[in-house]
Amino acid sequence: MSSRKVHFVSLGCPKNRVDSEVMLGVARAAGYAHVDDAADAEVIVVNTCGFIGEAKKESIDAIFEMAQHKERGSCKRLVVAGCLSQRHPEELAREMPEVDHFLGSSDMLKLGQVLAGDAERMLVGNPAEWLIRAADPRTLSTPGGSAYVKIAEGCNRTCSFCVIPDLRGAQRSRPIPDVVREVEQLAAAGVREINLISQDTIAYGRDAAGRGPGDARATLAELVERVADVPGVRWVRLFYLYPETMTDDLVELLAGHPRVVPYVDMPLQHAADAMLRRMRRGHGGDRLRRVVSTLRERVPDLTFRTAFIVGHPGETDAEFEELCDFVRWAEFERVGVFRYSDEETSRSHALDGKVPARTAASRYRRLMALQRRISHRKSAAMIGRELEVLVEGTSDEHEYVLMGRHAGQAPEIDGQVYLSGGEVRPGEICRVRITQASDYDLVGELLDEGENALGAAASPLVAELGAATAKRRVALRVLQTDGRERQQN
Repeated sequence: MSSRKVHFVSLGCPKNRVDSEVMLGVARAAGYAHVDDAADAEVIVVNTCGFIGEAKKESIDAIFEMAQHKERGSCKRLVVAGCLSQRHPEELAREMPEVDHFLGSSDMLKLGQVLAGDAERMLVGNPAEWLIRAADPRTLSTPGGSAYVKIAEGCNRTCSFCVIPDLRGAQRSRPIPDVVREVEQLAAAGVREINLISQDTIAYGRDAAGRGPGDARATLAELVERVADVPGVRWVRLFYLYPETMTDDLVELLAGHPRVVPYVDMPLQHAADAMLRRMRRGHGGDRLRRVVSTLRERVPDLTFRTAFIVGHPGETDAEFEELCDFVRWAEFERVGVFRYSDEETSRSHALDGKVPARTAASRYRRLMALQRRISHRKSAAMIGRELEVLVEGTSDEHEYVLMGRHAGQAPEIDGQVYLSGGEVRPGEICRVRITQASDYDLVGELLDEGENALGAAASPLVAELGAATAKRRVALRVLQTDGRERQQN
């Protein structure tokens, strides 16, 4: 076995996590073994987030924490990658002499040059150059039978508070055949849940055909259906939909396809017309109400996750109250709340009417308290229901308690179902009766022993691939810096 060891710290959103998994795959292909303890690593990679001020601070703290291992002599090479180095390359290089190499948000594969020992210190490239492919190396770090699949990169929106287009470039959609090829590989390896992610998922395919010269433009509905029809896939989940009119084809898939879960993640950001104009969202509150109403009416058993920003420049007390009224009306299953971060390169930075931090914090607490009451009522209504649950593993709090998620719970952000009775393995889907509920988590009893994560009729080759992939999964250290760990679902 190779004595070369690498440790990863991944900060930020699931999109960043996919990039970290690609770098993990690059490191493994170069002969490096992943270790959970940074003190044992010869190379440490910190994949940073640079989206908001708090994320930047946590990324910098993580870099300095990992740099201590260089001072002690255990680490020979410290690599910083991702959005923060893409955003501030010269400043970081000047202020952090302990960092040996900087990679940007499009430079995942350049880690191979670093590990080979012949790379320059600054390897921050053009953010528009990166688009994951099915052929790229990747090592999964997600628990159980779940994986994220990035279907596009970049964003063409001009939201005033957001700097993502600067960090990731314009939207680039992956061709449908390449996405399907990756999903087939994951399904053959035992992955049951496919989480489709990008910065602006609803805009998938608008930037390019997604097929070949002369072919019609690919659509998100077509991609979702193709992914859901891959043998072995049980759940397909959509993240980061922009609030605009959804096509009938997509709504029908959410409403009726047996493997497309009725789950919508759609950050709405605000509800007051004047605030939405300041945010440059391209619509008003009436559209949001129409979108929510349409989805509620047409998609049975819908789980609706959204996110809002409080404290944006110009937000008045009346506009905040309008947002609270909107949340009461919509009764979302999941809500995340962000306090506005005044990013110097965003358009919002130049706006007047800055909201005091204390006021923004008070609005954050009020909106989360309002949502907590809604969440409690909806969780209590789950008691007595029988649900399919994807088992993820043992509880973080008790080694004899299993935990998993039902279709209305997204990975890492929506709470858990804690299981009692029976024996099941991570990656299996089993039938569970819900017996208890808290604000966000549920407790259930197993009604059967589940099904094998590879399916009852898995071929010997598929079983072999699944066993191999299970061994290749690592316990990646993930620090969420987009505020989700503080949203309380």
